[in-house]
Amino acid sequence: MYGEISPRPLATFHGFCLSDDGHEMEEFLKREYSLSKPYQGIGVSGSSHWELMGDSIVTADQVRLTPDVQSKQGAVWSRIPCNLKDWELQVHFKIHGQGKKNLNGDGLAVWYTKERMQKGPVFGNKDFFTGLGVFIDTYPNEEKHIEAQKKRYTPRTQRIFPYVLATVGNGTIGYDHERDGRPTELGGCNAMVRNLKHDTFLFIRYVRRRLTVMIDIDGQHEWRDCLDIPGVRLPLGYYFGASALTGDLSDNHDLISMKLYQLTVLRSKQEEEEEEEEVTIPSVDNMELLRNYYEAEGMSGIAIFFTVLFSMLGLFLLIVVGLVVYGHWNESKRKRFY
Repeated sequence: MYGEISPRPLATFHGFCLSDDGHEMEEFLKREYSLSKPYQGIGVSGSSHWELMGDSIVTADQVRLTPDVQSKQGAVWSRIPCNLKDWELQVHFKIHGQGKKNLNGDGLAVWYTKERMQKGPVFGNKDFFTGLGVFIDTYPNEEKHIEAQKKRYTPRTQRIFPYVLATVGNGTIGYDHERDGRPTELGGCNAMVRNLKHDTFLFIRYVRRRLTVMIDIDGQHEWRDCLDIPGVRLPLGYYFGASALTGDLSDNHDLISMKLYQLTVLRSKQEEEEEEEEVTIPSVDNMELLRNYYEAEGMSGIAIFFTVLFSMLGLFLLIVVGLVVYGHWNESKRKRFY
């Protein structure tokens, strides 16, 4: 049985906290967007707040998104679109199974998307989604693919799995499963979450168009930073959900609770004016800069070596050509004086 505990003290209905940039916030638990024991809000009737999909089942202790069986996928989705401007989501989960390290899969996802209740290959949800996905990826597809080609990662580019990452989709961007989402990753961190005896938590905060993800997986009730990205633009009216997927490898993917808090944030007049424009399509400011950064991170040591080498050779060649041209010009100028 999993204990229903919170990773940090929170008031049942409301409380106060500070954002990372020092802004004071008031928080309220929104029960209509939250999921917790005894899971009375899950059902097939239109009056229920949550709906199951696929192979997911409800027990007394958890919502099991997938059992430790191959080729399963399941999800639970909110029926109510969320129109909160600033929010904080705390997810209590557990991933466990019989498989040894890197012989388990595939992982669990938490969603805030326009679409809901659609099966697919992205941790049990549809590809080309519109909105936010935060993934707990437990199997290194890219690493195994590179090993099969008898290549090697460099310590600089290798990611340790399980790995938590976030991505924002606009309905036209596909998730690169073979590269574990690296091309569209906003940021991430390693998280050794499998087969732990203590509780594990995921924290997602969206405040003033800033996305923050933290984890509490060490049993110390302390948050550890995972990613912090400004300029994330998410529309109102999307749905919260969680999904999981197994393939040739498997795990139990259990959701114990999802608790959503509305955050009331004090804003300056300038901030209010800047955020007046309605967001209709999810996007991230300076996404090209982020993508270029990760592409550079993905270069191997050999690629970096040759890039620097050829750059230096090119510079040397330009200097030599410049000196030759200057020499000819100086010689012709000197001859004109005789």
